[in-house]
Amino acid sequence: MVAPFALATVADGTAERPALVVDLDGDPAWRDLSDLGPTVHALLQDWDSVLRTLHTLTGQATRPLEQEQLRQPFVPGQVLQAGANYRTHVIELAVKHAPGDRPKSEVRAEAAAAMERRTADSEPYLFIGLPSAVTGPYDDVVLPAYSQQHDWELELAVVIGREAFHVDREHALEHVACYTIANDLTTRDLVFRRDMPAIGSDWYRAKNAPGFTPLGPYLVPAEFVPEHPRIRLELNGEVMQDESTKDMICDVAAIVAAASRTTPLRPGDLLLTGSPAGNGIAHGRLLRAGDVMTGTITGLGVQRTRVVAP
Repeated sequence: MVAPFALATVADGTAERPALVVDLDGDPAWRDLSDLGPTVHALLQDWDSVLRTLHTLTGQATRPLEQEQLRQPFVPGQVLQAGANYRTHVIELAVKHAPGDRPKSEVRAEAAAAMERRTADSEPYLFIGLPSAVTGPYDDVVLPAYSQQHDWELELAVVIGREAFHVDREHALEHVACYTIANDLTTRDLVFRRDMPAIGSDWYRAKNAPGFTPLGPYLVPAEFVPEHPRIRLELNGEVMQDESTKDMICDVAAIVAAASRTTPLRPGDLLLTGSPAGNGIAHGRLLRAGDVMTGTITGLGVQRTRVVAP
């Protein structure tokens, strides 16, 4: 299914404008939406009304759109992230980090059983990201010099369009405006604090360097996105991740509901739903200068990120 339209932020001369984009998989064209609001984030504040209007404007999107014009699709409010949310991914990590004297088959079986228990419980593991880590779909990412263990994690991302606070799973999807592509880069050797192991994960340092969350190119309205889109990342043309969201432990509705139990989710908030299998740590190949990551999710377009040295 190809979405008939999507939202984007387009560079038009020296200005960046909210845009309606049509013909996403062909020769995309756009219409300036500045008459509806100054930014895409502003449009999300009145999503129900804006969405109705967008349906009437598709015939007016006639200006040719070049890839170079696409910028970070919007500046999110809160950024919440779901970790360890794909069965195969978690099993891969368990095997990779297991002590060398343990049979891999035994570790794999234990991890698979643990994933089945988590599926039954359906309680997402959530943590906080920074909006300052978000960048555009075709921007370069600079690898920080403080580590050589930077990894990719292509993910389905959720954009909130209606306030959600203490919503149940049954009604959670009513609060989702759009979906987009996120690559949640991770510095693997900083995930755990070696000096304070009892504290656990340090997601602040591991995930929030500038440019560590390439986003977009489009925000595609939820009504146009299939139930189980496929997530695929290529590194220099070689497929590394290729998995459907069917492998999720906690689905989008469960993530939205769980996040809303602690804090109100507001229009323009961004939720990352976790990485499927196929990260660099599992392949034994982490990012280095000169790499090019190409990420696609069914119906959401393509993002392309070049890796550069500090």
